[in-house]
Amino acid sequence: MKRPSRADRVGVLIQETLAELLLREIHDPRLRRATVTRVRMTRDLRLARVYFTGAAGGSEAAAEAVRGFQSAAGFIKRRLGPVLGLRYMPDLEFRIDETYDAEARIDRLLRARDPMGHEEDPRKD
Repeated sequence: MKRPSRADRVGVLIQETLAELLLREIHDPRLRRATVTRVRMTRDLRLARVYFTGAAGGSEAAAEAVRGFQSAAGFIKRRLGPVLGLRYMPDLEFRIDETYDAEARIDRLLRARDPMGHEEDPRKD
């Protein structure tokens, strides 16, 4: 079995630590429902793309959540530094994870079809 790359391992560590910070130490109301879904690291470990979901309320709430993460970035980096033990602390880039929204939409469309192949209105959910 192939061993995960160092970038993957660091990404998982950042995700776990950030989830704990959101739960216990970050009290920004813009991040109340945010859940970190994945972290993708560049190979040189200089940039961490943090994907999150939970910004219910449309694009304005999502933009507010991104601003909340950006506001807390310094605090997050200070907390991550000792945990990661890297020579350089990666820059953090926060992005909305739209994968779950797409999956939910596909699920609604699939459920809208009855066993006889007749379509129902998918907006009923």
